[in-house]
Amino acid sequence: MRIWRDGVELDAGPRQQAHLLALFLAREGRPTSTAELIDLMWDDNVPASALNIIHKYIGALRRLLEPELPARGTGSYLHRRGSGYLFTADVGMLDLVTFRERVASARTALAQQHHETALDKYVEALGLWRGPAGDGLAQEPTGMPVFAALDAELYDACAAAAELAVSLARPERALPALHLAASMAPLHEPVQAALICALAAAGRQAEALSVFSGVGARLAEDLGIDPGPVLRAAHRRVLTQHPPVAIAAGTDSDDGGAQAGPAISLVGRAEELAVLRRTMEPAFARGTAIGVVEGEPGVGKTRLLEEAVTEADRRGALVVWGRCLGGDGTPAMWPWVQAIGTVVDSLPSPAREKWLDDELGRLVEPRGDVLAAAVLPDTGFRFRLFERVVAVIGQASARRPVVLVIDDLQRADVTSLQLFGHLAARLPAGTVILGALRDRAPVPDSELSRMLATVSREPGHRRFRLGPLGPDAVADLVRRETGQNVGPGVVRGIYTRTAGNPFFVRELSRLLADGGALTDDAAARAGVPATVRDVVLDRMAGLDGDSHDLLQIAALIGRDVELDLLARVAGLDVESCLERLEPVTALGMLESGPDNPFSFRFAHDLVREAVSATTPPARASRLHLRVSDALDDSDPDGESVAERLAHHLWAAGPLADPARTAAALVRAGRCAAGLAELELTALSQGTAVVGMRSMYGFLSLDLLQRAEHLARGPGRETEAVAFLYSRWAAHAPRSCVATWFGLFGEMRIRDPQRIHSSIHKLPTRRQAALPDPNQENSNTGRFGQGVVNE
Repeated sequence: MRIWRDGVELDAGPRQQAHLLALFLAREGRPTSTAELIDLMWDDNVPASALNIIHKYIGALRRLLEPELPARGTGSYLHRRGSGYLFTADVGMLDLVTFRERVASARTALAQQHHETALDKYVEALGLWRGPAGDGLAQEPTGMPVFAALDAELYDACAAAAELAVSLARPERALPALHLAASMAPLHEPVQAALICALAAAGRQAEALSVFSGVGARLAEDLGIDPGPVLRAAHRRVLTQHPPVAIAAGTDSDDGGAQAGPAISLVGRAEELAVLRRTMEPAFARGTAIGVVEGEPGVGKTRLLEEAVTEADRRGALVVWGRCLGGDGTPAMWPWVQAIGTVVDSLPSPAREKWLDDELGRLVEPRGDVLAAAVLPDTGFRFRLFERVVAVIGQASARRPVVLVIDDLQRADVTSLQLFGHLAARLPAGTVILGALRDRAPVPDSELSRMLATVSREPGHRRFRLGPLGPDAVADLVRRETGQNVGPGVVRGIYTRTAGNPFFVRELSRLLADGGALTDDAAARAGVPATVRDVVLDRMAGLDGDSHDLLQIAALIGRDVELDLLARVAGLDVESCLERLEPVTALGMLESGPDNPFSFRFAHDLVREAVSATTPPARASRLHLRVSDALDDSDPDGESVAERLAHHLWAAGPLADPARTAAALVRAGRCAAGLAELELTALSQGTAVVGMRSMYGFLSLDLLQRAEHLARGPGRETEAVAFLYSRWAAHAPRSCVATWFGLFGEMRIRDPQRIHSSIHKLPTRRQAALPDPNQENSNTGRFGQGVVNE
């Protein structure tokens, strides 16, 4: 650790004071309690004045960092937080923060296929290191893992940078950092393997083989083991001389990864993947950690874990999976039957036989075609079994790091959850346990919540929610799934309907691709993929009839559902409506509105569409009419209601009064942000509907004149003539209508201007029926005036 101020190097003070500062720097941005500081600095040799010593050192460190600080001033960097302290660094102040930022930038660039940029960022980050973190400062064993974890971040970045540099045919750019890391960790197999591969790619095969021989000898002498799979693979690579697959220079592009290079199969998850990497890193430094990933169904929790543990496997860790299954027929502790069986199989034969003959054998081997784990006779046996699980994992992790993954924890039985909590509290060195669960559909029950709360108190615990993809990531995923460059309109449509859920994005993209070109119109008209529909139907299967019907009504109302409107349409009071919605919200299909506590919102519009599709057409028409009636009771002329009212009346079809539908369509057109095209379309539909019903006897003159005015734009003369004819036909004597109907049929296509002039010369029942077409009627301010008797 070295400190500069204004270009002058400073003395950090006495050894313990420097150690305390190093601890704060290593945990920048995270509070550390005084009890933890005492433990990290003195372990079991705590002096009686330990707290006073810490306070004294903190005061000295504040003055060291800020010489002008007044006595008892707290300063800008070392802050009191509860019973502990927190160090925060300014931008560019701490190399560790800069290192992490550049590594994160490299991973982001790599995820976006910007390989050259990623390598530059990796090299910049690695160039900040000069040696082991906290070298010579940690005096007690308890403080060493803090600095070992920082070194592990270096090793991880070195391995990633080396793989990228070799694929770009630039291995020499990673060699300085690899040499430093290899000297710091002579028995770290992934780092040594990365150095061997980089040397071989640089044409220095003899040196690469020498490194392999040296590492093998040290492993045999110090640990009594042979080189692991990562080192052996690197050795084979040198011997077989496979040339690296290079990525052409300057191919930082968004072409969907068409160029060869490091496999990047995840989209938009660089940050989350980095979190999991950091979570697993202590296992490679004989530490422990616990990670929990939660999120909605289909968001990619399992895929994220698979990607993360694949890297751990490449680094030589034993990766063990246990998957929880639903259904009454699943044996108790099924995920642990799978996981512990894999752990036992990884051991040498004598040890494996010993464990199978032990009580643990009842968990991993069936007895009489029935899993003995289904019956745990008493608490004493259960505790002994849990301890045997801890012991066998400890034996495996003594040989190499162990990464244990339990997926779909929301389906786990009570005993499996208890074992997860027990193991989390007793993790052997070199072990990381990861869990994944849904946070909805269904929501976690009390047993799972209790286990998660217990685990969260353990050191090294990290839990985060995996959210949906953003628009840019959705665009990338669509390109990868379809192999087509899609326009922003298509991406926007897919993102709006899926809310960024990767499963829904993927399935909808495949449906569109199967239909041919991905156009805006195709994206807007595409139905619900069968896979999504099946998932939604499966979720709905558990609902009772009342909740099922209420969900269908909500789906027809729209993505945003006001509670009062839903209750009125369903004929319920608000309390009963809320009670029937409880099972629906528990499934995650509806959730409380983000800005309005009196509304609900479908998590994904695609789910709403799938629910709507389950409603029989006749029932859907009746429900649309009931929604229209409920909306009419609110504010039918308001802009927020006009469009919705028109939609529901139109969807009600013949059940709705055509005149009412036409008037609603016109109001919606006028309210639609002044868009003349949309307004004209609404008027056209309204004219047709009311005209067919009333034979032009009850049309509003002001509406027809407004339509004619809008249609008299460039290239729309024919439509203008049609509306003018409708006005004249509605109010001229019937004999004139018959005479001039043929003339209109002959001339409306060939000479619209002539027919326009001719109609204005016709006799009418009322001169006011045909005012000057160039002067807009002053009576057309609001289309809400609707249809009136003339």
